[in-house]
Amino acid sequence: MTASPYTTLQQGLATYQALTAERLHAYIPRTEPRRFLYDLVNDYPQRGGKGFRPGLCIATCQALGGHLERVLNSAVALELFHNAFLVHDDIEDESLLRRGRPTMHQSYGTGIAINVGDAMNVLSIRPLMDNLQTLGPNLTWRIFTQIEHMVRQTVEGQALELGWRRENSLDLTERDYLNMILKKTCWYTCIHPMRIGALIATGDDTDLERFNRLGYYLGASFQIQDDLLNLVGDVERYGKEIGGDLVEGKRTLMLIYLLRDCSAAERKRLETLLHPDRHVADAELIHEIMGLMHKYGSIPEAQRAARQLAGAALNEFTRLFAGVAASPHRDFLQDFVLYMIQRNH
Repeated sequence: MTASPYTTLQQGLATYQALTAERLHAYIPRTEPRRFLYDLVNDYPQRGGKGFRPGLCIATCQALGGHLERVLNSAVALELFHNAFLVHDDIEDESLLRRGRPTMHQSYGTGIAINVGDAMNVLSIRPLMDNLQTLGPNLTWRIFTQIEHMVRQTVEGQALELGWRRENSLDLTERDYLNMILKKTCWYTCIHPMRIGALIATGDDTDLERFNRLGYYLGASFQIQDDLLNLVGDVERYGKEIGGDLVEGKRTLMLIYLLRDCSAAERKRLETLLHPDRHVADAELIHEIMGLMHKYGSIPEAQRAARQLAGAALNEFTRLFAGVAASPHRDFLQDFVLYMIQRNH
């Protein structure tokens, strides 16, 4: 019996993640202060997570003929940046859970959590600097430029989302959402990990722009489905509090569809429910907004959008990797795309 894309994807992710975790651990200082700094750097990475970013980076590199030792430092940097974003995002969103356990700021306080996130950002620089030893100055610099663009796009996307919540924006469109997700999610979850992997494998002999469409379709499909899980998933699978996005006032695609389709009176009520200074119990807010989403079919409409994006990703992968020789790493990338399709059905 052929293994499902999910099973083989999990096996591949576990392999790439173990390699990344071992190298990441070597970059954590063994000096003081440890209890409230360096011992906490590995907290979020050790909780598991999906490991998509280092996995995509390593797999793309090796699928295109690159060697593990040349890509591993960059994969570590991506993982450190990602977990730093998570620590800071949890504070910005006032989240209670991360990967099934209390968020770092819930356990250790906001100040310590911010500092640990800052430390992860700082520590991510060293493996990029160490690329000089294996990749040389030109390729090392090109990877730095990829990282700089990735981080800038991510914070710009986060600023858009936070600004919409602060201003209680009600007139957003599907295009606004997808542009925000391109910045906040797609560049650093899919596009740049693949671009960096390809860059290391081929040097200057590749067009990095060709990975943008595949990475966008994958990242957008992933984010919409992740937003859906926050509404209709379970804590064990999702790893965060269910309905938390509604409580935080996040402008998800489902909410944007609802604001577009509801009546004027319902829209006015939503304006009150979503206001940052509302005086409505969280359970009441979730119940009321979810009722409206079911009334107007906002959730299945978002599910269809996620499926369409996942299908577009498969078409793009087929075109992009048609001439790439079969290997476990190419198979992993294909399973990644197939998993996105399966995940959205």
